[in-house]
Amino acid sequence: MDIERGGYFAIHWEEHEKADDMTVTIYGIKNCDTMKKARNWLEAEGIEYAFHDYKSAGIDAAHLNAWCDAAGWETVLNRAGTTFKKLDEAERTDLNREKAIALMQAQPSMIKRPVLEANGKITVGFKPDTYAALFG
Repeated sequence: MDIERGGYFAIHWEEHEKADDMTVTIYGIKNCDTMKKARNWLEAEGIEYAFHDYKSAGIDAAHLNAWCDAAGWETVLNRAGTTFKKLDEAERTDLNREKAIALMQAQPSMIKRPVLEANGKITVGFKPDTYAALFG
């Protein structure tokens, strides 16, 4: 498993839905500033990608489970965001994988952005150096 420290993770995902290695999909929310930076980076590099807006289209449990398997639910769950901070104290305490996945599926804005699936790997968060290494 390849992991870059510092809050940004690139994890080899061997069982990545058996998709073509050249398939690039970025998951997130259209109006998120970090998403805009990631999409601008991909476009500047001439990398074609599919965009999945999980705020409007939702996200299935299979994706969330796979991302949590690869990166850990603690990485995929965005605890710094407003949506998470607005939860009742009872919902924020004693979190575990099952509760985190249920929260993220019910309120996709609690998923750390972006999640990028490319070349058999996933990356959670955006860091230009990580993207450059992934596509280099």
